[in-house]
Amino acid sequence: MERTRSFAATETSIEVKGAKLQTQAFGDPSSPPIILIMGMMASMLWWPDRFCEALAARQRYVIRYDQRDTGLSTHYPQGEPRYSFTDLADDAIAILDGYVLETAHVAGMSMGGAVAQEVALRHPRRVRTLTLISTSPLGVEGLPSSTEAYQEYSRSAEAIDWSNLEAIADFLRRETAMLAGTRHPHDPDAASTLIARDMARAPSFASATNHFTLVSEERPTRLQASDIKLPVLAIHGTADPLFPIEHEEAFTKVVRDARLHRVEGGGHEIHERDIGEIVQAIIDHTA
Repeated sequence: MERTRSFAATETSIEVKGAKLQTQAFGDPSSPPIILIMGMMASMLWWPDRFCEALAARQRYVIRYDQRDTGLSTHYPQGEPRYSFTDLADDAIAILDGYVLETAHVAGMSMGGAVAQEVALRHPRRVRTLTLISTSPLGVEGLPSSTEAYQEYSRSAEAIDWSNLEAIADFLRRETAMLAGTRHPHDPDAASTLIARDMARAPSFASATNHFTLVSEERPTRLQASDIKLPVLAIHGTADPLFPIEHEEAFTKVVRDARLHRVEGGGHEIHERDIGEIVQAIIDHTA
């Protein structure tokens, strides 16, 4: 039986355009690299440790990182992000440069999936494949809205006191429950532990709300998912309340080399019990 070498996760800070990006790498640096881009207000910790370790155990060099205004990366005054989606896309390339990688597989979840698409469209020669989890294609209109229940919950964010850490934690705990799927029971204790761990790392958690400003900006019309020429794997839960499954199905209609992997009953999440299935799909896609 072939023995699998174990590599401890290592952390590195990368400077880019006056900002610092905190990164963490898992696995053998000689393995094919995959960079993970997480979604709105979420640090790299929302890529589960076991998910990263499972990919690394399957001979992938896994790099996750804190986007601006999350975790240990640079934070900006609330309401003044001083960066754009384009900067976030360029950040991913700066991380490749920092790790001396010419190309990498790129995976993005939710808002991170929008960033990943922009990376592929602006820097196609640096991207091997795209994996897009629980996200929506750029430039495609007419897709269904979030569920009414999630929209009502989302509006409650306007009343949050973002200087009150307990109020923020309570909001995030309720959000994880709202985004959960129907296939597995929601684990509120695990969610609370992750939220506490995430908030403990961030010097200013309120500044993560700058991501709201980014997603409300007018997207450049010239950036269209239909212009992606790379292999795309769209992974989506069939019970996602934020982006109904039609969003991910749209990738197979507008991107020539795209395929869909449905997580039956999955929500807007990487559930602990779905990690094996999702990892296998990514391994097959990046082979």
